[in-house]
Amino acid sequence: MTTSVLFDAQGPRAKQRNILYTVVFVAVLVAAAWWVFSSLAEKQQLDWVKWEPFFTSPQPWETYIWPGLQNTLKAAFFALLIALPLGALFGIGRLSDHRWMRMPSGVVVEFFRAIPVLILMITANAAYAEFTTLATEDRLLYAVVTGLVLYNASVLAEIVRAGILSLPRGQTDAAKAIGMRKGQTMRYVLLPQSVTAMLPAIVSQIVVIVKDTALGGAVLTFPELLASVRPMSANYGANTIACFTIIALIYMALNFALTSFASWLEGRLRRGKKSTGAVVGAAPAGGLEITDAPPVKTGGTDKI
Repeated sequence: MTTSVLFDAQGPRAKQRNILYTVVFVAVLVAAAWWVFSSLAEKQQLDWVKWEPFFTSPQPWETYIWPGLQNTLKAAFFALLIALPLGALFGIGRLSDHRWMRMPSGVVVEFFRAIPVLILMITANAAYAEFTTLATEDRLLYAVVTGLVLYNASVLAEIVRAGILSLPRGQTDAAKAIGMRKGQTMRYVLLPQSVTAMLPAIVSQIVVIVKDTALGGAVLTFPELLASVRPMSANYGANTIACFTIIALIYMALNFALTSFASWLEGRLRRGKKSTGAVVGAAPAGGLEITDAPPVKTGGTDKI
Protein backbone atom coordinates (compact mmCIF):
# COMPACT_ATOMS: atom_id res chain seq x y z
CA MET A 1 0.00 0.00 0.00
CA THR A 2 1.49 3.33 -1.05
CA THR A 3 1.26 6.36 1.23
CA SER A 4 1.87 10.06 0.67
CA VAL A 5 3.19 12.75 2.94
CA LEU A 6 0.74 15.23 1.38
CA PHE A 7 -2.53 13.51 2.25
CA ASP A 8 -3.90 10.38 3.91
CA ALA A 9 -4.51 7.25 1.90
CA GLN A 10 -8.01 7.13 0.38
CA GLY A 11 -10.54 4.73 1.71
CA PRO A 12 -13.07 2.76 -0.38
CA ARG A 13 -15.76 5.44 -0.14
CA ALA A 14 -13.33 8.23 -1.07
CA LYS A 15 -12.17 6.27 -4.13
CA GLN A 16 -15.75 5.72 -5.26
CA ARG A 17 -16.52 9.40 -4.74
CA ASN A 18 -13.48 10.49 -6.78
CA ILE A 19 -14.43 8.12 -9.59
CA LEU A 20 -17.94 9.61 -9.61
CA TYR A 21 -16.55 13.16 -9.71
CA THR A 22 -14.27 12.22 -12.60
CA VAL A 23 -17.12 10.71 -14.60
CA VAL A 24 -19.34 13.74 -14.00
CA PHE A 25 -16.56 16.16 -14.98
CA VAL A 26 -15.76 14.27 -18.18
CA ALA A 27 -19.46 14.13 -19.07
CA VAL A 28 -19.87 17.89 -18.53
CA LEU A 29 -16.74 18.57 -20.57
CA VAL A 30 -17.94 16.41 -23.46
CA ALA A 31 -21.38 18.05 -23.35
CA ALA A 32 -19.83 21.53 -23.43
CA ALA A 33 -17.59 20.58 -26.35
CA TRP A 34 -20.55 19.12 -28.23
CA TRP A 35 -22.60 22.28 -27.59
CA VAL A 36 -19.81 24.49 -28.94
CA PHE A 37 -19.36 22.22 -31.97
CA SER A 38 -23.10 22.17 -32.68
CA SER A 39 -23.43 25.93 -32.33
CA LEU A 40 -20.57 26.54 -34.75
CA ALA A 41 -22.00 24.04 -37.22
CA GLU A 42 -25.44 25.65 -36.96
CA LYS A 43 -23.92 29.06 -37.76
CA GLN A 44 -22.09 27.48 -40.71
CA GLN A 45 -18.71 28.37 -39.19
CA LEU A 46 -17.37 24.85 -39.78
CA ASP A 47 -18.13 24.80 -43.49
CA TRP A 48 -15.07 23.95 -45.56
CA VAL A 49 -15.52 27.06 -47.69
CA LYS A 50 -14.57 29.22 -44.69
CA TRP A 51 -11.40 27.21 -43.91
CA GLU A 52 -10.33 26.46 -47.46
CA PRO A 53 -8.36 29.70 -48.14
CA PHE A 54 -5.85 28.85 -45.41
CA PHE A 55 -5.08 25.44 -46.90
CA THR A 56 -5.38 25.96 -50.66
CA SER A 57 -4.16 29.50 -51.31
CA PRO A 58 -1.03 31.42 -50.22
CA GLN A 59 -2.84 34.75 -50.52
CA PRO A 60 -4.13 35.07 -46.92
CA TRP A 61 -0.71 34.13 -45.59
CA GLU A 62 1.22 36.49 -47.84
CA THR A 63 -1.22 39.40 -47.70
CA TYR A 64 -2.38 39.39 -44.07
CA ILE A 65 -0.82 36.82 -41.74
CA TRP A 66 2.88 37.10 -42.63
CA PRO A 67 3.03 40.95 -42.56
CA GLY A 68 1.14 40.94 -39.26
CA LEU A 69 3.46 38.30 -37.81
CA GLN A 70 6.49 40.34 -38.90
CA ASN A 71 5.17 43.41 -37.07
CA THR A 72 4.40 41.36 -33.98
CA LEU A 73 7.90 39.88 -33.89
CA LYS A 74 9.47 43.27 -34.61
CA ALA A 75 7.63 44.99 -31.75
CA ALA A 76 8.30 42.11 -29.34
CA PHE A 77 11.99 41.96 -30.30
CA PHE A 78 12.67 45.66 -29.79
CA ALA A 79 10.66 45.71 -26.56
CA LEU A 80 12.60 42.74 -25.22
CA LEU A 81 15.93 44.16 -26.41
CA ILE A 82 15.36 47.36 -24.42
CA ALA A 83 13.37 45.99 -21.46
CA LEU A 84 15.84 43.27 -20.42
CA PRO A 85 18.86 45.51 -19.74
CA LEU A 86 16.63 48.23 -18.24
CA GLY A 87 14.99 45.68 -15.96
CA ALA A 88 18.36 44.34 -14.86
CA LEU A 89 19.61 47.89 -14.23
CA PHE A 90 16.62 48.91 -12.12
CA GLY A 91 16.53 45.57 -10.32
CA ILE A 92 20.16 45.89 -9.28
CA GLY A 93 19.61 49.56 -8.51
CA ARG A 94 16.92 48.65 -5.97
CA LEU A 95 19.51 46.54 -4.14
CA SER A 96 22.09 49.34 -4.01
CA ASP A 97 23.44 50.61 -0.69
CA HIS A 98 23.26 54.16 -2.05
CA ARG A 99 19.96 55.91 -1.47
CA TRP A 100 20.41 58.17 -4.51
CA MET A 101 20.29 55.03 -6.66
CA ARG A 102 17.91 52.87 -4.66
CA MET A 103 15.12 55.45 -4.23
CA PRO A 104 14.74 56.55 -7.88
CA SER A 105 14.91 52.92 -9.04
CA GLY A 106 12.12 51.99 -6.63
CA VAL A 107 9.94 54.94 -7.69
CA VAL A 108 10.32 54.15 -11.41
CA VAL A 109 9.60 50.45 -10.94
CA GLU A 110 6.56 50.91 -8.71
CA PHE A 111 5.14 53.71 -10.87
CA PHE A 112 5.25 51.99 -14.25
CA ARG A 113 4.36 48.59 -12.83
CA ALA A 114 1.12 50.03 -11.45
CA ILE A 115 -0.07 51.47 -14.80
CA PRO A 116 -1.79 49.18 -17.33
CA VAL A 117 0.33 48.65 -20.41
CA LEU A 118 -2.55 49.77 -22.66
CA ILE A 119 -2.60 53.22 -21.03
CA LEU A 120 1.16 53.47 -21.53
CA MET A 121 0.75 52.67 -25.23
CA ILE A 122 -2.04 55.23 -25.71
CA THR A 123 -0.08 57.92 -23.85
CA ALA A 124 3.08 57.21 -25.84
CA ASN A 125 1.14 57.36 -29.10
CA ALA A 126 -0.37 60.72 -28.17
CA ALA A 127 3.05 62.05 -27.16
CA TYR A 128 4.69 60.93 -30.39
CA ALA A 129 1.84 62.41 -32.44
CA GLU A 130 2.17 65.74 -30.60
CA PHE A 131 5.93 66.20 -30.45
CA THR A 132 7.29 64.28 -33.45
CA THR A 133 6.74 64.09 -37.19
CA LEU A 134 6.97 60.31 -37.48
CA ALA A 135 5.05 58.44 -40.15
CA THR A 136 1.89 56.79 -38.88
CA GLU A 137 3.19 53.22 -39.06
CA ASP A 138 6.47 54.15 -37.36
CA ARG A 139 4.64 56.13 -34.68
CA LEU A 140 2.39 53.18 -33.86
CA LEU A 141 5.38 50.84 -33.66
CA TYR A 142 7.24 53.23 -31.34
CA ALA A 143 4.15 53.66 -29.16
CA VAL A 144 3.65 49.90 -28.78
CA VAL A 145 7.33 49.32 -28.04
CA THR A 146 7.43 52.20 -25.54
CA GLY A 147 4.43 50.89 -23.61
CA LEU A 148 5.82 47.36 -23.56
CA VAL A 149 9.26 48.55 -22.45
CA LEU A 150 8.04 50.76 -19.60
CA TYR A 151 5.78 48.12 -18.13
CA ASN A 152 7.85 45.00 -18.69
CA ALA A 153 11.13 46.58 -17.63
CA SER A 154 9.50 47.29 -14.26
CA VAL A 155 8.28 43.70 -13.95
CA LEU A 156 11.65 42.31 -15.03
CA ALA A 157 13.34 44.53 -12.44
CA GLU A 158 11.35 42.81 -9.70
CA ILE A 159 12.21 39.41 -11.18
CA VAL A 160 15.91 40.27 -11.12
CA ARG A 161 15.70 41.61 -7.58
CA ALA A 162 13.82 38.56 -6.33
CA GLY A 163 16.22 36.20 -8.10
CA ILE A 164 19.25 37.81 -6.47
CA LEU A 165 17.63 37.91 -3.02
CA SER A 166 16.73 34.21 -3.31
CA LEU A 167 20.41 33.24 -3.12
CA PRO A 168 21.78 32.21 0.29
CA ARG A 169 23.36 35.00 2.31
CA GLY A 170 26.51 32.92 2.54
CA GLN A 171 27.29 33.61 -1.13
CA THR A 172 27.72 37.32 -0.44
CA ASP A 173 29.59 36.70 2.82
CA ALA A 174 32.01 34.33 1.11
CA ALA A 175 32.69 36.86 -1.66
CA LYS A 176 33.37 39.57 0.93
CA ALA A 177 35.63 37.23 2.85
CA ILE A 178 37.95 36.81 -0.13
CA GLY A 179 38.11 40.54 -0.75
CA MET A 180 35.56 41.13 -3.49
CA ARG A 181 33.91 44.53 -3.74
CA LYS A 182 30.13 44.71 -4.00
CA GLY A 183 30.23 45.31 -7.76
CA GLN A 184 32.47 42.29 -8.24
CA THR A 185 30.24 40.21 -5.98
CA MET A 186 27.19 41.12 -8.03
CA ARG A 187 28.91 40.58 -11.39
CA TYR A 188 30.86 37.40 -10.70
CA VAL A 189 28.93 35.64 -7.92
CA LEU A 190 25.29 36.65 -7.55
CA LEU A 191 24.12 37.36 -11.12
CA PRO A 192 25.54 34.18 -12.73
CA GLN A 193 23.92 32.00 -10.07
CA SER A 194 20.57 33.80 -10.07
CA VAL A 195 20.09 33.62 -13.86
CA THR A 196 18.97 29.99 -13.67
CA ALA A 197 16.43 30.80 -10.96
CA MET A 198 15.14 33.84 -12.85
CA LEU A 199 14.91 32.17 -16.26
CA PRO A 200 11.37 30.66 -15.96
CA ALA A 201 9.91 33.98 -14.81
CA ILE A 202 11.80 35.90 -17.51
CA VAL A 203 10.48 33.55 -20.20
CA SER A 204 6.94 33.97 -18.88
CA GLN A 205 7.38 37.72 -19.22
CA ILE A 206 8.70 37.32 -22.77
CA VAL A 207 5.52 35.41 -23.62
CA VAL A 208 3.51 38.28 -22.10
CA ILE A 209 5.40 40.76 -24.29
CA VAL A 210 4.57 38.77 -27.44
CA LYS A 211 0.89 38.56 -26.53
CA ASP A 212 0.59 42.19 -25.41
CA THR A 213 1.56 43.41 -28.86
CA ALA A 214 -2.04 42.55 -29.74
CA LEU A 215 -3.18 45.48 -27.58
CA GLY A 216 -1.57 47.84 -30.05
CA GLY A 217 -3.52 46.27 -32.87
CA ALA A 218 -6.84 46.28 -31.00
CA VAL A 219 -6.68 49.92 -29.84
CA LEU A 220 -4.01 51.77 -31.82
CA THR A 221 -4.63 49.98 -35.15
CA PHE A 222 -1.02 48.81 -35.20
CA PRO A 223 -0.92 46.25 -38.06
CA GLU A 224 0.21 43.26 -36.00
CA LEU A 225 -0.89 39.62 -36.18
CA LEU A 226 -4.25 39.90 -34.41
CA ALA A 227 -5.18 43.04 -36.35
CA SER A 228 -5.01 41.03 -39.57
CA VAL A 229 -8.19 39.16 -38.61
CA ARG A 230 -10.59 41.97 -39.46
CA PRO A 231 -9.56 42.62 -43.10
CA MET A 232 -8.92 38.92 -43.67
CA SER A 233 -12.37 37.96 -42.43
CA ALA A 234 -13.99 40.67 -44.55
CA ASN A 235 -12.32 39.38 -47.72
CA TYR A 236 -13.02 35.70 -47.15
CA GLY A 237 -16.73 35.47 -46.45
CA ALA A 238 -16.95 36.49 -42.79
CA ASN A 239 -14.92 33.49 -41.60
CA THR A 240 -14.14 35.14 -38.27
CA ILE A 241 -13.93 31.89 -36.29
CA ALA A 242 -11.54 30.35 -38.80
CA CYS A 243 -9.33 33.46 -38.78
CA PHE A 244 -9.18 33.65 -35.00
CA THR A 245 -8.42 29.93 -34.80
CA ILE A 246 -5.50 30.18 -37.23
CA ILE A 247 -4.10 33.24 -35.44
CA ALA A 248 -4.46 31.54 -32.05
CA LEU A 249 -2.60 28.49 -33.32
CA ILE A 250 0.22 30.73 -34.55
CA TYR A 251 0.47 32.42 -31.14
CA MET A 252 0.49 29.01 -29.46
CA ALA A 253 3.24 27.72 -31.75
CA LEU A 254 5.32 30.86 -31.23
CA ASN A 255 5.04 30.82 -27.45
CA PHE A 256 5.62 27.06 -27.32
CA ALA A 257 8.84 27.56 -29.27
CA LEU A 258 9.94 30.22 -26.77
CA THR A 259 9.20 28.08 -23.72
CA SER A 260 10.83 25.01 -25.28
CA PHE A 261 13.99 26.97 -26.03
CA ALA A 262 13.99 28.36 -22.51
CA SER A 263 13.61 24.88 -21.02
CA TRP A 264 16.52 23.65 -23.12
CA LEU A 265 18.65 26.65 -22.11
CA GLU A 266 17.79 26.23 -18.42
CA GLY A 267 18.76 22.56 -18.52
CA ARG A 268 22.00 23.40 -20.29
CA LEU A 269 22.86 26.04 -17.70
CA ARG A 270 22.14 23.66 -14.84
CA ARG A 271 24.27 20.92 -16.40
CA GLY A 272 27.04 23.44 -17.03
CA LYS A 273 27.06 24.48 -13.39
CA LYS A 274 27.23 20.88 -12.23
CA SER A 275 30.11 20.04 -14.58
CA THR A 276 32.31 23.11 -14.09
CA GLY A 277 35.23 22.87 -11.76
CA ALA A 278 35.92 26.57 -11.40
CA VAL A 279 38.04 27.37 -8.35
CA VAL A 280 39.56 30.56 -7.04
CA GLY A 281 43.29 31.00 -7.26
CA ALA A 282 45.63 33.75 -6.16
CA ALA A 283 46.31 36.38 -8.78
CA PRO A 284 49.87 37.63 -9.22
CA ALA A 285 48.87 41.23 -8.39
CA GLY A 286 47.12 40.28 -5.17
CA GLY A 287 43.68 40.24 -6.74
CA LEU A 288 41.41 37.27 -7.53
CA GLU A 289 41.73 34.97 -10.45
CA ILE A 290 39.03 32.55 -11.61
CA THR A 291 40.44 29.43 -13.20
CA ASP A 292 38.95 26.21 -14.49
CA ALA A 293 41.96 24.15 -13.45
CA PRO A 294 41.10 21.27 -11.08
CA PRO A 295 42.59 21.31 -7.56
CA VAL A 296 46.00 19.70 -7.24
CA LYS A 297 46.24 17.00 -4.59
CA THR A 298 49.41 17.15 -2.52
CA GLY A 299 50.05 14.87 0.41
CA GLY A 300 46.46 13.71 0.68
CA THR A 301 45.01 17.25 0.81
CA ASP A 302 43.56 19.51 -1.85
CA LYS A 303 45.74 22.47 -2.59
CA ILE A 304 44.49 25.26 -4.82
